[in-house]
Amino acid sequence: MSIDLGIPTAAVPGTAGVPALPEDAPEEKKRDFTSDQEVRWCPGCGDYAVLAAVQSFLPSLRLRRENIVFVSGIGCSSRFPYYLDTYGMHSIHGRAPAIATGLATSREDLSVWVVTGDGDALSIGGNHLIHAMRRNVNMTILLFNNRIYGLTKGQYSPTSEPGTVTKSSPMGSLDAPFNPVSLALGAEATFVARTMDSDRKHLTSVLQAAAEHRGTSLVEIYQNCPIFNDGAFRLIKDAEQQKARLVHLTDGEPVAIGGEETDEGTGERRLLVRTGSSLTFLPEAEVRSGGLEQQVVVHDPAAPDPSQAFGLSRLDSHDMTYVPMGVFRSVDQPTYDDQVRAQVEASVETAGGPATDADLQSLLAGHDTWTVED
Repeated sequence: MSIDLGIPTAAVPGTAGVPALPEDAPEEKKRDFTSDQEVRWCPGCGDYAVLAAVQSFLPSLRLRRENIVFVSGIGCSSRFPYYLDTYGMHSIHGRAPAIATGLATSREDLSVWVVTGDGDALSIGGNHLIHAMRRNVNMTILLFNNRIYGLTKGQYSPTSEPGTVTKSSPMGSLDAPFNPVSLALGAEATFVARTMDSDRKHLTSVLQAAAEHRGTSLVEIYQNCPIFNDGAFRLIKDAEQQKARLVHLTDGEPVAIGGEETDEGTGERRLLVRTGSSLTFLPEAEVRSGGLEQQVVVHDPAAPDPSQAFGLSRLDSHDMTYVPMGVFRSVDQPTYDDQVRAQVEASVETAGGPATDADLQSLLAGHDTWTVED
């Protein structure tokens, strides 16, 4: 059901229908989205960096703060709503996507965000996460992945590497971990991206793209836990290692790695080439000399078929030989909540208008009732 508030609404597709600030309103700052609550995470936690980025980014949306809501589940990341001066709800373990679905469907005037962790979202909450993405509910899901259970003190999680020694796996984890991006693409989420807590510029650009998308946006954020899984992403946080491992996904550009300027000169650039059913990085010179230009993979996040994006997500490996970063998929499809509201409006119109008290009494006393007598 559309809500006519009689005030300007945002023009950005992802926030269409949400009340916007008047054009002449003062520009909001990070402090306007910072609550008076003391931030309580362990020193060095990557959550601090993500919180600062989100607080700094939200003013750019030009939305009324009372029409932004953050819903979280259970975990370290789920304290997020306390630290934002917006509406928020610290909900129950794994169920944040379900609660957010209800909010997004019943309140078109809200910009709905979900903050969750790898344990909260992919273990007890796996089913809710999958169906939110499948339905394409208009919400933005920030999935903090530190590959460990932090709040409950260091058990292995659904994204922990095989062999990870924790309190719940003293001889090493035997589980094959989830790849959250592959999972999201398998559920045909309409927006899927990955970024990292320590790369403020990249994190902010991905948040912007996710907010602009209308539908379910899933953003996986690699986030370090300095207490229970310190250094889980050290290989891709090292400036030199990044050059050989990070695969930056850019719309319309060949998928490549290397080629950055170093003290020794320009490193060798390798292009991703499709050979049969496999994807392989080959030196650019070899691609040119072998006439393989037509087989070079060019990134297309807007492709209706998610197969290529899924293939890129499978470049990941436990040893982080290659780690794709950026927007894997961004396609426009009808959203669940828009369709539900349209369905309700059509039903009301067919019934001759909104229900009255008499209609409700008639429903309650209809044919499917029983009279119980002594």
